[in-house]
Amino acid sequence: MAAPLAVELDRSSPVPLYFQLAQAIEGAILGGDLGPGDRFENELDLAKRLNLSRPTARRAIAELVDKGLLVRKRGVGTQVVQGPVHRPIELTSLFDDLAKAGQNPTTTLLEYRVGAPTEDVARELNLLGQEEVATIRRLRLSNGEPLALMTNHLPAALAPGPEELETHGLYQSLRTRGVHIRLARQRIGAKAADRAEAALLGEKIRAPLLTMNRTAFDDEGRVVEFGSHVYRATMYHFDMTVVDR
Repeated sequence: MAAPLAVELDRSSPVPLYFQLAQAIEGAILGGDLGPGDRFENELDLAKRLNLSRPTARRAIAELVDKGLLVRKRGVGTQVVQGPVHRPIELTSLFDDLAKAGQNPTTTLLEYRVGAPTEDVARELNLLGQEEVATIRRLRLSNGEPLALMTNHLPAALAPGPEELETHGLYQSLRTRGVHIRLARQRIGAKAADRAEAALLGEKIRAPLLTMNRTAFDDEGRVVEFGSHVYRATMYHFDMTVVDR
C-alpha cells in the first residue's frame, strides 16, 4: 500500500471537490508519486481523511477508473495501472520516446518478410524498379503492457535484421547504418479495434485505437520508411502546440 496521498483542496473554489481530488490523484500518477501496481486507499478511508462525503470520493475515483489510471479489483481494492504515454508530435521513434520517459520499452517481432512491395507501398516509398522491401510488424510494450502495433515498410537494403529489431528501435538501428531521418509526412486518425488487434493489445473488439501513418525522408530526400501504427487510446496521447499565424 502506497503512503496516503497529500491533497490540498480549495473549498472556496467553484471547481467541484471531486474534480479537484481527481486532478490531484492524476497528477501524482503522471508525476510518478504513485506507480503502477500501487494500491490506493479505498473511498471510505479517503473521504474520512479529507473530510469529504463518500459520494465525492467515489466520483473522483470513478473519473480515474474511466481514464484508465486506476482499476478496481475484487479482493484487492483499487490499484494504480500503467499511466498513459504522452507523446509530442515530433520526428522521433516510439522506442526512443518511451526509453527517454523511463517507460522500459520492449518489442515482440510478429512478422519479418522481404519481397516485392504492393502497389501502395511502392508508391509511398517512391520505388520505380524491382527493389525488394522489408515488411516488419511488431508489438511494442511499455513496462510490460501492450501499447502499439507497428507495421513498417522500408527498402530491404536498409532494413535491420530481425534480432536487432527486438532490442532496438527502428530509427536507432537506421542511425547506426548512417541513415538519418530529417523529414516526415504524418497523418493521425482513429479506428475501432478488429479481432486480431484487440487480442494483441489486450483490448475489447471495437475498442478505440489511435492511428498514425508516417512516410519518412532522409538527408538526401529519399523515402526510407513508410509506417502504419495503431495505439491503445486508453494508454496513449499525441501532444501538440498550435499557434496563430
